[in-house]
Amino acid sequence: MARLTMVQAVNLALREEMERDERVVILGEDVGRDGGVFRATEGLLERFGSDRVIDTPISESGIVGAAIGMAAYGLRPVAEIQFMGFVYAAFDQLVSHAGRLRSRSRSRFTCPLVVRTPYGGGIKAPELHEESTEAFFCHLPGVTVVAPSGPYTAKGLLLAALRDPDPVIVLEPTRLYRLFREEVPEGEYTVPLGQARVAREGGDVTVIAWGSMLERVLKTATPHDVEVIDLLTLNPFDAGTVLASVRKTGRAVIVHEAPLTGGFGAEIAATIAAEAILYLRGPVVRVAAPDVVIPLPKLEDRYLPTTDRIGRAIADVMRY
Repeated sequence: MARLTMVQAVNLALREEMERDERVVILGEDVGRDGGVFRATEGLLERFGSDRVIDTPISESGIVGAAIGMAAYGLRPVAEIQFMGFVYAAFDQLVSHAGRLRSRSRSRFTCPLVVRTPYGGGIKAPELHEESTEAFFCHLPGVTVVAPSGPYTAKGLLLAALRDPDPVIVLEPTRLYRLFREEVPEGEYTVPLGQARVAREGGDVTVIAWGSMLERVLKTATPHDVEVIDLLTLNPFDAGTVLASVRKTGRAVIVHEAPLTGGFGAEIAATIAAEAILYLRGPVVRVAAPDVVIPLPKLEDRYLPTTDRIGRAIADVMRY
């Protein structure tokens, strides 16, 4: 089995699905001749032609708007937005149209749209290139939001997203694109939307993370027996798996690189408080970025959650 980076796994998923389903088309800035800003679509133009791999003008609203029209028509468009901070220009298209098409038409139309975008910090880029504002998109009824944590889940989630009849936003952690390799099967497999996974079993404390923060959690040195939950799908998130783990351990730490206030970790904490409060032995602790704009590269390492901060949070909750 091939050991691939995340960007290679994304490319493989796109190629295999384009071969399987002629309705799949890709559009975005530089996705064709240049193969995408991170080379996730490299080689696809030569293989499938310019009718299915479409270089667009610099217009995120136009990219997503055109993709919504394609989806309503019956195609399976994949809109690549170069960085998460650029998708804000298309927010109205996602809120007002993509997420509402099924409801508005009473299911006469669906919107099988995939929006792929790199997100998160760790590459020392300027602001708008390292955003982690996934909570914005989790507030949109009708839109699924996923965040793979490695090459294997990147391919499986993308294949599942490409086959879903409704819009899916795939947040690909930029820091993980080439950070490590995993065994990734060729051929068909999917990681189901809406299901978390237990990345490591333990009995003392539950740590919940997604995207690139999962890698940091797994690297955190601690003397405690930590159960790690990889959320994978943020909206709708798998409350059942989270609650089962918290009821077992009695403690919960949530780690994300988005700012603390209004971050998606607050929704998870509220769910734990509502559904598992009688099992808790201590407060639900969140480890997140501060409520400031992403700083310039020299300060980035102070901004993002570190293994030291994660370790201290685990130690704090274990004192109760």
